[in-house]
Amino acid sequence: MESWSVDQVCNWLRQRNLEELVPKFREEEVSGAALLALNDRMVQQLVKKIGHQAVLMDLINKYQQQKNGPEPFTYYCESASPILPAISGRTWVYCVHNNIIFFRRNLRSCSAVCKMLHWKNSYTLPAFPYDVKILLAEKKCPDHSMRIRIIECLQADMTKYLAGSLYPNSQQYNFVVSALLQAYPFLDDDGNGFSVWKRALKDRFKYVRRTIEDDEQVLRNKCKFGHRRGQRRKSSSAENKPYDIKVLTEVRLNINWLKQEYMKTQRNWNEVNNRMNATIQIRRKMISDKAPLQDILRVFPFLRCPYQLFREFQILTHMNIYQKTVEILEIYSENILSLYLVKNNPITIMLQENLKQHTEEDILKYMKMTAACLLLPDVFGDDSSLFAAVNEEVKVVTPVLEVKNPFNVNSCEFALYVEKQEVAQLEDCTTALAALVAAFYVFDIPCPNRIYRTLNFLESLVFEMRCPAFLPAQVKRGLEIPVFASANPSIF
Repeated sequence: MESWSVDQVCNWLRQRNLEELVPKFREEEVSGAALLALNDRMVQQLVKKIGHQAVLMDLINKYQQQKNGPEPFTYYCESASPILPAISGRTWVYCVHNNIIFFRRNLRSCSAVCKMLHWKNSYTLPAFPYDVKILLAEKKCPDHSMRIRIIECLQADMTKYLAGSLYPNSQQYNFVVSALLQAYPFLDDDGNGFSVWKRALKDRFKYVRRTIEDDEQVLRNKCKFGHRRGQRRKSSSAENKPYDIKVLTEVRLNINWLKQEYMKTQRNWNEVNNRMNATIQIRRKMISDKAPLQDILRVFPFLRCPYQLFREFQILTHMNIYQKTVEILEIYSENILSLYLVKNNPITIMLQENLKQHTEEDILKYMKMTAACLLLPDVFGDDSSLFAAVNEEVKVVTPVLEVKNPFNVNSCEFALYVEKQEVAQLEDCTTALAALVAAFYVFDIPCPNRIYRTLNFLESLVFEMRCPAFLPAQVKRGLEIPVFASANPSIF
């Protein structure tokens, strides 16, 4: 096979019902020698379908096993053996697995090979919860929360196979993710599913290890490698240990205090601010490591309060999001409502009907600002369902507003939802819009493409940049600052 040409490799693929791979192999000029040199990463880039990847790797491995074949090694022999190369001070051993002999210089590496092959051959996917089974049986793409549940099941099952260890190696991650995608090929996201699921599984193990303080293996690796790449290894001397314990104890005390204070009706907000400041590092670490939202809110329940959400945003960006949002709506509400493209929008029609019932200037201004807020996605041609669910159920997992009776002064309700769960109750449209923008930043959630232009416009004003260049010309003209508002030039 090493001397095969590209044409011979293509004929070999056709004989094994892999005709779909022929054009790609011709394009990449894969000869026989190149075929035998392929590794897992190369195969993933060359072949998109998981099934074809598995078949191709199996064929290559079988050929190499047949070519190499087992050699008659002695089970335990000194370096003076005539069969083995003479290396002073070394002992050679062999191990047999499925009629294949593996030759190693020591018992530890030999045992590791056997364990790895046994792990690969014996691993089967766990029994998923009932609702997950139903979703997978219907071949529906899982949402974010369902993906987390699948990853949690896989992580728990791998820990069982690893006899309680929380440190799988790269091959074991590959075995599990390959088994998942072979059983459920529709989970492969545009051919990139393998790396996505593997990254998520690794992050889950990191998250589980982070909170463990009584496992010898976890503590040993934390001491050896540290918590972040790129940091200098911290000294493990006795004088540093009391400080580490003290810091961990203070963080734990602050978190417990915040949980208890959240349950009270009368809260000490100054102390809440201080303790939220003291726990900012662990909170940002949890969010950056993609910890489940419910875990973040359970540990830091004050993120459900709009004031603390805005305060976290200000710490990250040095911008007062609420003040900026008030200025945006006050300046642009009239211009947005005057645009022709929103004239027949249901929100505009609902607004006109309710304006007739009131004469108070404050109420009329509030209604117009609410309508302008809800019309923003339609102004920029975005998907309004990703921005606000007006008088209907929330159906998306990204941050979104739930709005009920928006123009009823006595019964209007605003709420922020993330991953289809309510995060915060909000007083009015200004608070709601500020909370929506802040949620994407605070919880480090990527902006969906179908709402990108709306949020990009809001961010350009919040961060005092000019109107984005890609906006339609009529929208730009319609959103120019009115003459009466030009006294506040700090928006641009």
